[in-house]
Amino acid sequence: MEGRVPLLEVRDLVKFFGGVQALRGVSFKLFPREVLALLGDNGAGKSTTIKIISGYLQPDEGEIFLEGRKVVFSSPSHARSMGIETVYQDLALFGVLDVTTNLFMGREVHRFGMLQRRAMERETWKILDKMKTTIKSIRQKVKTLSGGQQHAVAIGRSVYVGSTPKILIMDEPTAGLGVEESQKILELISELRERGISIILISHNLEHVFCVADRIVVLRSGEVVGEKRTNETSQSEIVHMMMGVTC
Repeated sequence: MEGRVPLLEVRDLVKFFGGVQALRGVSFKLFPREVLALLGDNGAGKSTTIKIISGYLQPDEGEIFLEGRKVVFSSPSHARSMGIETVYQDLALFGVLDVTTNLFMGREVHRFGMLQRRAMERETWKILDKMKTTIKSIRQKVKTLSGGQQHAVAIGRSVYVGSTPKILIMDEPTAGLGVEESQKILELISELRERGISIILISHNLEHVFCVADRIVVLRSGEVVGEKRTNETSQSEIVHMMMGVTC
């Protein structure tokens, strides 16, 4: 990666929750058209890190640079306006509402003050086609969809509704999915990278990580303890880093 300008750089992030220090100088870079896996055991600092990058939390110390310029995100909407979208593990979908309403929630299409429902439904079908996702009816409640279909709706909302993001943060995107649906999500991650979207991936499934990630950053107890190119390491080495075990 020498000579390349990072799309995103976090430097020396520190975060306290009361007397507990969650992050201890976390630093790493994300490059254009890259899938970066952020790995670590529970409590390693992954969630806190992505919440800072996505504007949900403010660091107590440290800096964030986007395309070489220092940024301070005051809120999630501010981060989104700068091109950073996040799909959390809980997906943040409204189960009792239909597919179109979920896709365009907070980003509804209006013309002359009137909600353009038909236009949004037409766009919904286009988005699902891009996602290679088959749904019987876009008017069915999201809670009736399969896990993979719900993930597709959440990812589609982040990627295709509004401006195309520069960075997509994905928190456990294959958790709870079967083999076939997981494979579709992994293929989608690769397709998004080819479209020029950089991805920060959090996953406990190392097999999936090694399928799609270009690099891996390992956190332990709030610190970066290792960074490896995926094709230059192994699952066992990564596990040893996560656990603090010397090979």
